[in-house]
Amino acid sequence: MTQTVDSDSLIPALTPALAGMPDVVDQVALARLYGEPLFAMPQDLYIPPDALEVFLEAFEGPLDLLLYLIRKQNFNILDIPMAGLTRQYLVYVDEIRGRNLELAAEYLLMAAMLIEIKSRMLLPPRKVAEGQEPEDPRAELVRRLLEYEQMKLAAAKLNAMPQFGRDFLKAQVYIEQSLQPRFPDVHVVELQEAWRDIMKRAKLIQHHKISREELSVREHMSIVLRHLQGRKFVEFEHLFDPTKGAAVLVVTFIAMLELAKETLIEITQAEAFAPIYVRLAYSPA
Repeated sequence: MTQTVDSDSLIPALTPALAGMPDVVDQVALARLYGEPLFAMPQDLYIPPDALEVFLEAFEGPLDLLLYLIRKQNFNILDIPMAGLTRQYLVYVDEIRGRNLELAAEYLLMAAMLIEIKSRMLLPPRKVAEGQEPEDPRAELVRRLLEYEQMKLAAAKLNAMPQFGRDFLKAQVYIEQSLQPRFPDVHVVELQEAWRDIMKRAKLIQHHKISREELSVREHMSIVLRHLQGRKFVEFEHLFDPTKGAAVLVVTFIAMLELAKETLIEITQAEAFAPIYVRLAYSPA
């Protein structure tokens, strides 16, 4: 509900108090208007009536207002006196209807519902089957009020719980330097990588003595054919002898490529990632 104070009656009451105030108090402005300091009260001070409205109670909707009126008058919510409740409700609606029509629309809808319930209670009850109680016009309103009260109490309990940013803040501590430095642990894999890196650098600076060795691709082609003679399949890696050095391995591989190019051998594999086999190319008789 609201109360309005007349500004014409307020200004004479404030005049004696304003007249005794000094224009400047220790060179400090009495107030600021749009950022500009005021060192004296203006003579044409006008306070609009709307600025002096005091809302004694704030409600979140018609159900909130009805629940407030019921609890304030200690009415039994299961047996609401509709005449008294409707009269008090309409007094509040009349206060807000002329000032905020958009806000009053929702309250007016509830007022129409209260008047309807009140008129239905004045009519004789409808006839019902034997053993059944007549329908109470207030039943739907009571059900809505009870559900609203439960939700309001639950919201109040949730609001009473501590909330981050309102009741407490997260503590943050910044430590520039710890008292005892802790070095990260070294894993075995990292140690292996470091050792491989050292070995790579050692190989780059070691000295090599290069000697010329003449190797014949044709000769190694013959060696591969002799190795495959009389065998169905030979595994690819068994055709190489690592003890003879990298140069021989390279020439042997080139010899195999030449034999495959001339369709003298076949290189096969049963499936992906399976071992590779080499055999003599099949030639029909």
